[in-house]
Amino acid sequence: MVIRSRIAPTPSGLLHLGNAVNFILTWLMVRKAGGVLRLRIDDADCLRTRPEYLEDIFRQLDWLRIAWDEGPMGPDDFRRRFSQRLRLERYRAFMDELGRLGHLYPCGCSRSKIKSLASDGVYPGFCRDRAAAPEPGEAQRVRVPEGSLFRVEGQEVALCKAMGDFVLWRKEDLPAYQLVSLVDDIDDRITLIVRGLDLLPSTAAQLFLAGLHGDNLFAETTFVHHPLVQGEDGRKLSKSDGALSLAALRERGSSPTVVYQAVARQVGVDADGIETLDDLLFRYCSIFPGDSI
Repeated sequence: MVIRSRIAPTPSGLLHLGNAVNFILTWLMVRKAGGVLRLRIDDADCLRTRPEYLEDIFRQLDWLRIAWDEGPMGPDDFRRRFSQRLRLERYRAFMDELGRLGHLYPCGCSRSKIKSLASDGVYPGFCRDRAAAPEPGEAQRVRVPEGSLFRVEGQEVALCKAMGDFVLWRKEDLPAYQLVSLVDDIDDRITLIVRGLDLLPSTAAQLFLAGLHGDNLFAETTFVHHPLVQGEDGRKLSKSDGALSLAALRERGSSPTVVYQAVARQVGVDADGIETLDDLLFRYCSIFPGDSI
């Protein structure tokens, strides 16, 4: 079976080193396996999308020399043919099926209410008994039964405690990330997903949704969760925190070699002498030979 994977940047800020590490790790695994790499830009639930952020994605991927096999070739092509906003009816149909199966309920709770009544911030199901259709400005949540456990890469995730009854359709009348990511991965026939360790609960949530919907092939997906790239303060890099962007690295005169060597260290490969993406791929394949990803 041909490995199919994707890189999935969000146009909500400038790409940073953590994004680049994830993209290159995915590229390495796909190229080593002779698979297919898709570029997917996650803009369906993004309220902070700006043209400059979209342009930055293509500019930095070009700088990193990352080539993909499927997906948009530039911002205009993305807007015309690949924006997730063009697939809203597909996402709504998937959600409606879960609703017909009795797994959803409307919720009008604000973030401040949840925070004041749930110390851990996990939604405990205040609106679970509501049976009516959602009103304008209300979200749709999925019921996560007590004891919902998922084993992901040898780690047990208690979805009921990690996320509670999470949102599938937002009050802004937009699909939530968990729904969009799952539907696109199913439709794009993705078989390998490379993510940061912070997204273990998201993986559990999407496995849960796929099981509810009956899409059992998603359970056969290979997941790789890598350690996060941290800033000097020890926290994970974040667009919203103004983390060091790739654009800023370039302005300081850095070359992509800095990123390639960061990835090499991430996977336990000697970074000395790695100057190009092909150097990194050769070193990666020589350290990890065979069919394993």
